[in-house]
Amino acid sequence: MTSMPAERSWLLDPSRLKLVHQCRRLIQTEFGIKLHLTDAQLTDQLASYADRSRSNQLRQTWNRLKEEIPGYDPQPESEEPTRRVYRGQVIAEPGKENTDQAEAPAPKRQVIYRGQVVG
Repeated sequence: MTSMPAERSWLLDPSRLKLVHQCRRLIQTEFGIKLHLTDAQLTDQLASYADRSRSNQLRQTWNRLKEEIPGYDPQPESEEPTRRVYRGQVIAEPGKENTDQAEAPAPKRQVIYRGQVVG
């Protein structure tokens, strides 16, 4: 029988295991991804999916579980702010000018309407 590392022994507590199973079930329902208890980055994966989830129940369950995991320290987020993108185009932040679009104007497209070139 394989032994579980000491850092994963928190999974042996029935109340914590119940919360993990509930998170896994909610993640599988919403994202269609089945997480395994043997994954090395189980807590990081749970945190990642809970942050991206639309389900309040998943976020609440993860927050309860996070408090009960001894020594849990989330991975530090990158210091670079995320860019807002809509349909592949970067959205300018309010009060800031988008320098990417100022440098490269959009290419002029040829518009054809009913077989005729327009404008």
